Amino acid sequence: MVDASVNQRTGIDPDQDWRIPAGGGFLLVVLGLLAILFPFVTGVSLSVILGALLVVGGFAHVAHAFSVPGWTGSAIQLLLAVVYVVAGIGLLANPVLGLTTLTLLVIAYLFVGGIVEIGAGLSMPREANGLWIAVSGVIGIFLAGLLWAGWPSTALWAIGTLFGINVLVSGVALLSVGSAERRVVGEESTAAA
Repeated sequence: MVDASVNQRTGIDPDQDWRIPAGGGFLLVVLGLLAILFPFVTGVSLSVILGALLVVGGFAHVAHAFSVPGWTGSAIQLLLAVVYVVAGIGLLANPVLGLTTLTLLVIAYLFVGGIVEIGAGLSMPREANGLWIAVSGVIGIFLAGLLWAGWPSTALWAIGTLFGINVLVSGVALLSVGSAERRVVGEESTAAA
């Protein structure tokens, strides 16, 4: 069933409040810029948040251990709980060391992901524009190389900067959605008048 109030050309409901995505986008842009301006603080904060989440996850595994049938399942859940809690406490006790570890994980992700993208892109038919996938893979490997060449000092800024860029881009995307909704609502109200 098609909603009569939705603009068939754009798929946007003119009754939808465009201020919500625009406001959320503005907030994300500000937070993204702050993360980029203060990458070390952002990275350490993310390390602490991850540590806290791991500790909470460890307690969830302990609770789950009592509901699993059989001693093997309970033992596995308790072992996972220990791993989670130890890793979480490690990040909470020394978030800078955790930040260094997270940077190594990002380097590995970019490198392995880049290799996979190059392989996938080169195996795609020419009409599918697989070259762009391969180029993305080359960029991933290049970024991994840059981070590795400067490691461990890249740990001081890499996670916070990459997180900030991601949040900033998400904010710009939401601002764009809000702008499009505002334009459609304006066109609809002008056409109705």
